[in-house]
Amino acid sequence: MTGTELSLTVSVALCTHNGAPYLREQLLSILNQSRQPHEVVLSDDASTDDTLEVADRAFAEWRSVRPDSTATLRVIRNQVPLGVAANFEQALAACSGELCALSDQDDVWYPRRLEVMAAEFAGRPELQLLHSDARLVDGRGMPLGSTLLQTLGVTADEKRDVHQGRAFDVLLRRNIVTGATVMLRRGLVQRARPFPAAWVHDEWLAIVAAATGTMDFLDDALVDYRQHGGNQIGVTSLDAAGRLSRLRTPRTLRNSRLLARAEALDERARGLMPVPPDSYLRLITAKAAHERARSALPSAGLRRVLPVLRQWRTGGYARFGLGPQDVLRDLVQPL
Repeated sequence: MTGTELSLTVSVALCTHNGAPYLREQLLSILNQSRQPHEVVLSDDASTDDTLEVADRAFAEWRSVRPDSTATLRVIRNQVPLGVAANFEQALAACSGELCALSDQDDVWYPRRLEVMAAEFAGRPELQLLHSDARLVDGRGMPLGSTLLQTLGVTADEKRDVHQGRAFDVLLRRNIVTGATVMLRRGLVQRARPFPAAWVHDEWLAIVAAATGTMDFLDDALVDYRQHGGNQIGVTSLDAAGRLSRLRTPRTLRNSRLLARAEALDERARGLMPVPPDSYLRLITAKAAHERARSALPSAGLRRVLPVLRQWRTGGYARFGLGPQDVLRDLVQPL
């Protein structure tokens, strides 16, 4: 590791809620990194199991074999649950490191995750947020045969655009960033706060990073991302069966959520620092207008055809969504 890399202090924001079954393995995978964090900030969201006792025992066990380490464990206890996004905001706000790595309670980090990601930040001063791929595993830690980015259906074009500095265009269409794989600069957290209620924490941090600076990703899997049925936030497959299922799902709640997110971004964009480029601000406003049009579609299927075609012809579905897939959803999904 270079001197520049070592000079960047690294905090880990670890959020828990009834995470006792997997927390020991995850916490030890964080503490045993080749590039140790200087602190782990564990923000517990009103757990009713022995999550905190598991954390204390695991840290004491690790400290007994690593008495020379200066890494610390700081625990924040929420008496009333905040929810996932607000809990991560609280954990990140409490981190003191120049770099902050996000952690779920039930994954396992590869030994060089922090080293590899910190090296990217050390060599790229403009970089604000970095995420990676992850291997999907089941509750026992057995591989499920795919990676996170594969399951999300991230295309070669999307990867190229992100690598070439066009992450903002990708994220206006859809999110491809999963918090469990993210490292970011603490300054980004300060600029992004308070996190809007309509946004999930990782998606908000990613769009702010892309709008105000540079974000990128690593193709390598650096985390085992556990899927066990009890995840607070899991991965949603975009395979054919998943897409067909979504066509049968009522559209009102999803479109309301997309509209709330677009309007929150539009309200906040001009107050971000640095202020996003004028071209980005215009796109953000146009995205909000597109989502308002989608939310206002009539309930009767035939009456949706003309307004949907209007949005298609003006390029809204291609610029701000999944193109033909969202056109079909808006035409056939029930309310």
